[in-house]
Amino acid sequence: MNPEITDMKSTNNELSLHNDQKDKTLNRIFEVDDLNVYYDDFRAIRDITINVFANEITAFIGPSGCGKTTMLRSFNRMNDLIPSAKITGNLSYRGANLYDKKVDPVEVRRRIGMVFQKPNPFPKSIYDNVAYGPKIAGNVKKGKEMDNLVETSLKKAALWDEVKDRLKSSALGMSGGQQQRLCIARAIATNPDVVLMDEPCSALDPIATGKIEELMTQLKEEYTILIVTHNMQQAARVSDKTAFFSVEVEEESDSRTGILVEIGPTEKIFSNPEDIRTENYITGRFG
Repeated sequence: MNPEITDMKSTNNELSLHNDQKDKTLNRIFEVDDLNVYYDDFRAIRDITINVFANEITAFIGPSGCGKTTMLRSFNRMNDLIPSAKITGNLSYRGANLYDKKVDPVEVRRRIGMVFQKPNPFPKSIYDNVAYGPKIAGNVKKGKEMDNLVETSLKKAALWDEVKDRLKSSALGMSGGQQQRLCIARAIATNPDVVLMDEPCSALDPIATGKIEELMTQLKEEYTILIVTHNMQQAARVSDKTAFFSVEVEEESDSRTGILVEIGPTEKIFSNPEDIRTENYITGRFG
């Protein structure tokens, strides 16, 4: 499968990836080869090679400053929003070059949604938060069609029963855990292929965290999920694959560059890693 992603704006009929072509086999969604991300002359991550497969949860773990979030943001071109950012190497999405100059970054972010560390609902109603993306895209009509989409998205985010009687209320009046699930509902309302999550539970209490983790395991039936987490227990609980990142320090300049140490099935990474650096981090000897 090699969709013409370079014509994203004009050939969406050829690109109905998650409706017509996505299946439940473990096909590759992303192929990353020798990826480097620079901010001006500073290299944030170096020589990253990684594959991400459909309908799996892949967790990125590692100490602070090792480039986990920079790597995550590369998958939907969020680093493009930083003027000093530059990327070298290859990152393909379903066989197509994600960084081809003809690719529309806005369309990329519709297909590859993102949920941030701190819940960030819009200062709008619960209903309007979920409807915002489809309304901007113009692919869903107002009225019953939009009502059904909002309801379906909130149900997928395990939030419908809690908010169905106050959809016109401000999203800012919700609890932190509810706001994060609303942000997940907002992300999936645009019918993405992939959902990126940058420490989605770090600001939440244990009960809310448990709900988000349960939700992730349900959502992977329909979506591919990548998550950055500092919580190793969380990675062990929810992910299928785990990638361990670490930091390489240049002695002369004291600059710190993120590197990928290893990636593999989560059970193996936590019980029998191949690299001693991974074992040291998992067992708390550093980090």
